[in-house]
Amino acid sequence: MRLRNKPWARDYMAEHPDILLAEPEKMNNGWHDLFGNNHPIHIEVGTGMGQFIIGMAIANPDINYIGIEHFDNVIVSALEKAIEAGKPSNLRLFRANGMDLANIFHKGEIDRVYLNFSDPWPKKRNAKRRLTHETFLKLYETVLIAGGEIHFKTDNRSLFEYSLVSLSDYGMKLKDVSLDLHAQMPEDNIMTEYEEKFSAKGQPIYRLEAQFNNL
Repeated sequence: MRLRNKPWARDYMAEHPDILLAEPEKMNNGWHDLFGNNHPIHIEVGTGMGQFIIGMAIANPDINYIGIEHFDNVIVSALEKAIEAGKPSNLRLFRANGMDLANIFHKGEIDRVYLNFSDPWPKKRNAKRRLTHETFLKLYETVLIAGGEIHFKTDNRSLFEYSLVSLSDYGMKLKDVSLDLHAQMPEDNIMTEYEEKFSAKGQPIYRLEAQFNNL
């Protein structure tokens, strides 16, 4: 996907530090203090334009949500949507690479990780970039509570098949595996922008939940 340059993005983000954090690494082991409660914390790695994480925050006020996105030109759209939604108090956003999670969150500080429509990196030589690769699974396991979960959605069958194998080889317990999520749409399903686009074209949406075996 080619990103349209938004030269005003940095300044706009700096104007809203209450919702988009400029230096998230300073919050390591302090996220519950930031939210002002001890509610569970769920993060979305690769939050895109924010429709999912904002919808989840509005639907579940007793859970804290953090959207993480690598590109300024994308996360600024999530910021705009969060502002339009009234800046939910249980929502924060920040720009970072997924590889930085261990520097931003303390061990066991997170309760759940969402991976939605991640870049499939189809070429074999780029497998380590996939967010369900073993390298990333180790990071998620570090920041998640014991027995923490990953919830994963994609339209890409090859990535889904790869992820099933990767998660299984890591020793994770697979739950609620769906090869066509929208065939029996869960009432609590919050769709991403990509999910709406692909499902409207009749493409199946693949979904799974996986739990770390470290209780």
